[in-house]
Amino acid sequence: MIVVMKPGATDAQIQNMVRRVEEMGLKAHVIVGTERTVIAAVGEKRNGEREKLESYDEVEKVVPILAPYKVASRELKPQPTCVEVGSLTIVAGHIGVIAGTCSVESEAQIMESARKVKAAGATALRGGAFKPRTSPYSFQGMKEEGLKLLAAARDATGLAIVTEVMAPEQVPLVEKYADVLQIGARNMQNYNLLQAVGETRKAVLLKRGPAATMEEFLLAAEYILDQGNKDVMLCERGIRTFESHTRFTLPLASVTYLHQKTHLPVVIDPSHGTGIASLVPDMCCAAVACKADGLIVEVHPDPHHAISDGAQSLTPEVFADTMQQCRKVAAALGLTM
Repeated sequence: MIVVMKPGATDAQIQNMVRRVEEMGLKAHVIVGTERTVIAAVGEKRNGEREKLESYDEVEKVVPILAPYKVASRELKPQPTCVEVGSLTIVAGHIGVIAGTCSVESEAQIMESARKVKAAGATALRGGAFKPRTSPYSFQGMKEEGLKLLAAARDATGLAIVTEVMAPEQVPLVEKYADVLQIGARNMQNYNLLQAVGETRKAVLLKRGPAATMEEFLLAAEYILDQGNKDVMLCERGIRTFESHTRFTLPLASVTYLHQKTHLPVVIDPSHGTGIASLVPDMCCAAVACKADGLIVEVHPDPHHAISDGAQSLTPEVFADTMQQCRKVAAALGLTM
C-alpha cells in the first residue's frame, strides 16, 4: 500500500505514521516528493490495514500497489530516481557512461584504460577483480589485488569504480574499494547476495539474467530496495534466444518498458548484448536513441591480447569515435552526456 500524507505533514507526523505501519508488521519505505511525502507499507496483507491507516488526519489517502514489485514501482514513486556516485550520474535526461576492461589484468593495463576512457568522455571505470567464468580453468580475476589497482586508477583519474561482487561474503571487501557494486547476470537471483548489497549504502548495478523475465528482474531489484538501499540501476545486457548470430539478443525495447514500470534508471550493455565489437558502436547509439539512462561498454587498450572478452571490447580509438556519435544522437533528443 501507498500511504499518501497530506501536504504539509510534519516530520513528527511522518515518523509516527512509519511507527504505526511497522506496528502492523509491515515494512515502511519513506519517499519524500516535491509536494508531499508517501510511505510504502510493504508486507503480507491483513484485513483492515488500509482502513486503519486512512483514519488518521494527516493521511490524505491509502492506495494499493498493484505491481508485485512494490518499492521499485512507478506507482510508489512517479519521479525517476537519480543515482549519483562521485563522477558518475545516472538519471533520466543525462546519460552516464561506464567504460573499461572486462577484467583487471595489470597495473599498466587498467591505468591506460582509465586514462583513455576518461579522455573520450566516460564518467566511470568498469573492471572485474572477481570474474565468474563458465569454465573453472579460465582466469578468475586478480581479486583484492585487482581491487587495489582499481582504487589506484580512481585516485589517478577521478573516475568512479564499478566492479562485480559475486558472493555475500565478498561484499565487505569489495565495498571497501568500489563506488558501485555490480551484480552480474549469473547472480541476478542470488537472493542472499541481493540482500547483502541492499544492506550496504553503495550504489548497485543489477544486470538482468539471460533467461529472466522483466517481472523477475524487477523483483530482484526489489530485494535490494527492500533492505533500504535506494541507489539501484537496472542493466539490460541481453537475453538468450534461439538466435546464434550474436552472443545474446539485446532487446532495446526494455528501456522504454522499464521506464514505464519503474522509477529506477536503465543502463544498456551492448558489449555483452552482442558479443561482437563491430556491433557495439551502433548499439550504443541505438541505446541513446531509446533514451537509456546509461551505457556500460567494454574497452581494452589491446583487445586481441585481452585475457577475457577481447572479441567484444572496443579499442580506445573506436570508443572515442562512438562517444562522438552518441553525443550527436543525444543532442538531437535534448539529452546530455
